[in-house]
Formats: sequence, structure tokens, C-alpha cells
Amino acid sequence: MNIDLNGVTALVTGGSSGIGEAIATTLAECGAVVGVHFNTGGDKARKMAEGFDNGSLAFGADLLDPEAARKLFVTAAETLGGIDLLVNNAGIFIPAHPESGHGNWMNTWDKTLAVNLTSTGVLCREAIEHFRGRGGRIVNIASRAAFRGETAEYLAYAASKGGMISLSRSIARSFGKEGIKSFTIAPGYVRTPMTEEYLEKHGDEMVASELALDEMTDSDDIAPLVAFIASGKLDHATGCTIDINGGSYIH
Repeated sequence: MNIDLNGVTALVTGGSSGIGEAIATTLAECGAVVGVHFNTGGDKARKMAEGFDNGSLAFGADLLDPEAARKLFVTAAETLGGIDLLVNNAGIFIPAHPESGHGNWMNTWDKTLAVNLTSTGVLCREAIEHFRGRGGRIVNIASRAAFRGETAEYLAYAASKGGMISLSRSIARSFGKEGIKSFTIAPGYVRTPMTEEYLEKHGDEMVASELALDEMTDSDDIAPLVAFIASGKLDHATGCTIDINGGSYIH
């Protein structure tokens, strides 16, 4: 890509697989130093960061714990000498039909919102405080589910992604004059480790039937947009949500 991100330092949550891996790799290819966050994929994250060969590092944290999310940002910022771009990509996609019982449903609801929304909020707050006086950008990876809704099994997921979008817009409106920009990307189904169970259950054909295009969205379709945002060339679109879903939901 002809985007120069030399001098930019990014923290990418969920950076060791799927969409996050593509984003971290693309940012590094453009010259950025990347903090690659992982929960369970530590060996891969460390190997990725080492392979970037530019001072990038891997950072572990379980985002079920809001204090771990806070410490993740603080540690990454201190270790890397500051953060210019926060990409909230980490998320979980756990099914729980309302008929599965109150306990199971609440457990799924609490876990999903903790990882997808609460940790995002904590990281955004830390970023806002860090960016004051220096500026910075936030990219939240949400979902078309925030607009279209989801099936009954994924009510918590859709709610969490809707919250991410509202949070991102509010940050853009509230802190723009302090040089803080905030964006949301809303993919449809992307073939990643997170969506494997859903695709195995429902089949590629069902997902493909919703698309206007003839192939599913890939992680590499999303990553270049994050690099473009990081370059500062899209700053006047702060607060916007950009749909990348193969035309499966247009609004």
C-alpha cells in the first residue's frame, strides 16, 4: 500500500488472528509499530510482532476483566513510547437462545458485553486521556448486526456492537477539538476463527445468498481501510461508520 505510517504506533486488540491479524500486519507493512494484543494466542502474537522487525511487541490480556483492559493500554503506551492509534477489534460471538435458560443466557450476555463493549469503553477512556495534548485516532470494529439485527441466538452480540457504534460517535463529537478522531467499521460475516462455528452450522451457501457480490468479505478487505484512517486522510469523516459487508446490508 502507498500509505506511509512511519512514526505511528498502534495497539490492535485481538491482533493475533482473523481481522485483527490482517490489520496489524497491514499497519506494520505501512511502517507502523504495532502492539499486538492477544488473549490465548501468545506464541503467534509474539512471532508476528518479531517478524515485523520494527520494534513491534505482543501484549497479553483477558478482556473479560476491565482492569486487565486498562492495564493493557497503559502497559502498551509505556512500553512503546506512546500510542497514536487504538483499534478495538477483539470480540466474542457466542450463541445463547433465550429459550436456553436464564442462567445460560445471562452468562453469555455478561461475557459478550464484557469483552465486546466494556473493554472497548475502558480502552477508549484510556486512549482519550492519553491522546489529550497529542491527538490520536480510535477505530472500533463493530458489525452490520448493530443495524440489521441478528438471529435470536446472538442478541448479546448485536447489542454489544450497537453500543460500540454509539460510543464511537460520542467520542468523535465530544473530543474532536482536542485532536481525537473516532471511527467505526461494520463488517458482515468474515471468515475468521470467531465465525467458524456459525459457518459450519449454517453453511457458506446461506451466508453467500445474502451478498450482492459473489464472494465473502475477507479480513484483507478491511485492513487497508484502517491503514487509511491511521494516515489521517479520513479525519473529516470522524464519527462515521463504514460498512464492509459485500452489499449484504445497505443503509
